[in-house]
Amino acid sequence: MKSQLNTLNQLQELVLTRDEHHRIGDGSHMDSLDQSIDALVEKLEPQPKALYQRLYKKDHIVMSPMVNGCCAVCGMRLPISQIQQVRLAKTIQTCSSCGRMLFNEDDDAPRSTVEPPARGEPRKTGISRFSAEELMICDLKSSTAEGAIRELAEAMVANRFVSNADALVTAAMERESILSTAMSDGLAFPHVRGVEGGGLTIALGVSKAGIVYDDSGTKVHFIFFSVIPVAVSAFYLRLMSGLTDAFAKKANRDMLAAAKTPTELWKALTKTTRTTIQ
Repeated sequence: MKSQLNTLNQLQELVLTRDEHHRIGDGSHMDSLDQSIDALVEKLEPQPKALYQRLYKKDHIVMSPMVNGCCAVCGMRLPISQIQQVRLAKTIQTCSSCGRMLFNEDDDAPRSTVEPPARGEPRKTGISRFSAEELMICDLKSSTAEGAIRELAEAMVANRFVSNADALVTAAMERESILSTAMSDGLAFPHVRGVEGGGLTIALGVSKAGIVYDDSGTKVHFIFFSVIPVAVSAFYLRLMSGLTDAFAKKANRDMLAAAKTPTELWKALTKTTRTTIQ
């Protein structure tokens, strides 16, 4: 059954990639994504296929990792006997609360390591809910997409936002192999889904010279690298829309490019997204 769970996870990632492309892409890859999704559905055995199709009608998030004995999407604590069954992966296990199919997260999977806010700490607003000055790189050194993502992943790890930079880079590049996240206006949005244990986190890197990001030759200057818990995948689409709306304006992109220090870049990011990210 492990191979079926792997297929279901690949299927979910493809569906969410299609959702992203439909929301903020140009639509040019919809047919190929649809074909890939249909091909994976046909690889499913009858029982998981029927369950997938039933869950898909309600929500495109049909799979949930088990984290600390809980369903990562709804937070339901699982019975000890079911925890063992999820780990063994001999049968499809579902959450008794939300109904999603459960899988066991790998031991070396990247995890959020952000400390919870102290009691009485002021509530964060806007982009500060998802990022921080420590995650700003105003002059990326790498000339490749993978190298730039590594710089941003290492900044996340060094500042104790998430664990395992190597796993983050590998997962991000696997996602890029499905469909490049480079967009118009010199923007790219690489991301890793399934980073549990905390909230959505974004690091921003600026390349003054520009990076040839993918095989199409697209050059990007602004890379927003995100780690995303499965449960907030739908919200991530809205966040991406807010960022693309903000940086469709050349004046806002110029403000990021002009930053010479992480502090200046952070101030520019918070200012330019004040109205698009609440």
